[in-house]
Amino acid sequence: MNKQDITIVIILVALLFGWMHFQNKSNAERARIWQEEQAAIAATNQTERVVLSQDAQATAAFTAGATNQPAIPSIAQEPAAEKPIVVLEEESDVPEKTVTLKDDEVEIVVSSKGGTISSVTLLGYRQSIEKDSSNIRFDYSDAPILAMGGIKGLGARSDFEFVSQTATSCVVRCSTPEGIVLSRDIVLLPNYQIRVRESVKNTANAAVAIPERNLSIGSAMRLADSKNSIVSVDTLSAAKKAKVHHWERKGDLISLFSGRKGGGCSGAPDGSQCPPEVSRRYDEPQQWIALKTRFFALVFASDASTIPGAGYGISASRSLAAGPLRIDEVKGRLLLPAMEVAANGEIGAEHKIYIGPKKYSILRKFAEQTGEIMEFGWSKWLCILMLPILNGLNAVFCNYGVAIIILTILVRLIFWPLTRKSNESMKKMGAIQPKIKELQEKFKDDPQKLQQETMKFYRENNVNPMASCLPMLVQIPVFIALFVVLRSATELRFAEFLWIRDLSEPENLFAGLIPGIPPINLLPFLMAGTMFLQSKLTPSMGDPRQQRMMMWMMPLMMFFMFYSMPSALLLYWTVSQILAIVQLVRQRQTRAQSANKATVGADGVIEGEVVTRQERRRRERENEEK
Repeated sequence: MNKQDITIVIILVALLFGWMHFQNKSNAERARIWQEEQAAIAATNQTERVVLSQDAQATAAFTAGATNQPAIPSIAQEPAAEKPIVVLEEESDVPEKTVTLKDDEVEIVVSSKGGTISSVTLLGYRQSIEKDSSNIRFDYSDAPILAMGGIKGLGARSDFEFVSQTATSCVVRCSTPEGIVLSRDIVLLPNYQIRVRESVKNTANAAVAIPERNLSIGSAMRLADSKNSIVSVDTLSAAKKAKVHHWERKGDLISLFSGRKGGGCSGAPDGSQCPPEVSRRYDEPQQWIALKTRFFALVFASDASTIPGAGYGISASRSLAAGPLRIDEVKGRLLLPAMEVAANGEIGAEHKIYIGPKKYSILRKFAEQTGEIMEFGWSKWLCILMLPILNGLNAVFCNYGVAIIILTILVRLIFWPLTRKSNESMKKMGAIQPKIKELQEKFKDDPQKLQQETMKFYRENNVNPMASCLPMLVQIPVFIALFVVLRSATELRFAEFLWIRDLSEPENLFAGLIPGIPPINLLPFLMAGTMFLQSKLTPSMGDPRQQRMMMWMMPLMMFFMFYSMPSALLLYWTVSQILAIVQLVRQRQTRAQSANKATVGADGVIEGEVVTRQERRRRERENEEK
């Protein structure tokens, strides 16, 4: 490998690490701005509140009113909660009743305790990699969806009655001694959606003041199906032109525990120095809140026109294991402002919930910017193009491994002319190296003149020194886009190919077979081997010792860097290199055939041989001297 090849490799590695550095830096800057905005919002309050309970003085002022009107009765309020979790009431003697709503995609269980959604089962997705595994089930018993906090008699353990029920819908209702009736109409919709229409009715003959309360939007827990599993939060402010805030990417979940950003190159703090659970209240209204894992998401969106001024709260709990801080579970709550319900009046609200796979084609239609939950970043346009192609190829060949191979072939075919031209350019560069060395020796004391003469020589011989690295550079966006897709797209979860059981994970062969011996991944060996062979076949020049060193060093470096990467990514890279080897062998065969058929002309040039203008002139001078 020559100096130019080394430069190409350095550029590629620098691009990869530069991309990661840019992501971390831009994320940190956005997170800093976001934190300043949140601090400004918190500064407008009289005190910074971390609990989700009603402020007693504010409630009294609201109840008495700011005018000379008589005081409005206020319904009973639950004691203040220390943390934004469901406030459990005293268990009643009435046994719990459940109703199961089911369609072709999802099955949800609605409980009479609190009129809540206690669990959700996705019918098309396995719990584990085993083929006989049951469908994946999300248990929300620790944070029931729709559990009310802040109003005594309507909380998570209050007894609701089922008014009506169908296969995909039900109505639940509960009353308080003050005459407040809370009703919920829960309906399953296509594409993993749940619509909840909620009404608060005052059956008394006098207006009633309802204090601030909170509504559980559920939780997300780190799944045990992968060491790459994550848990995170995304939010979208109700402000105009707002952008999605990715908490995990910007280190905000880490900062809840440690007070500083973490993740990426900065690492995470020591978990043993952090509290086991933290909570934070935010008074800024949101269009939606998403609690998500690597492959699944729970998105809670409310109609802002029916509940203006609602804030939200986030709770997070960490793993108790020693080592860097790792967040295992996040919970969310919607903060509903205090309100007045007129005598015999009614106030309604509508919520829309998505509980399902992180599929861009479905998420982008759920609410404004919910497609950003995929976190495609700057490569979004390429990811959006790649996903339908992968899914379409899988529909034809019924295997995502084959789909990735076909996609790789398509990419190589698109860049085939460019790669061929690059290889020819490298061949020309090898031919003119003696002259380049002469120029370097001649102008070694004048770098500027050397650069001018070198570029002039390149132009005269129609050689582009950057042509050899262009094919590798244009493939970097495809490689990064595929990596981003594999990071969160549910399609490749548990997708099999040959000996690979899950294309979204490393192969992990013989896991647990020998105690103390880690699993084995074969694809990194194939990738390193094909990279070595490709380097050996690629036209090059320069110091032979340096070439041999780079020929071995680069495959070894890439082997260790990519050993734990998803096998689908390694499959793409390995197949791409095999196709490049085929192209190099084919070009060598073509040149050999042309050389065998060539004849020597009068000017000493072998017909059919590609030579530079300088080499042609040199041979002409030699013929004249003879």
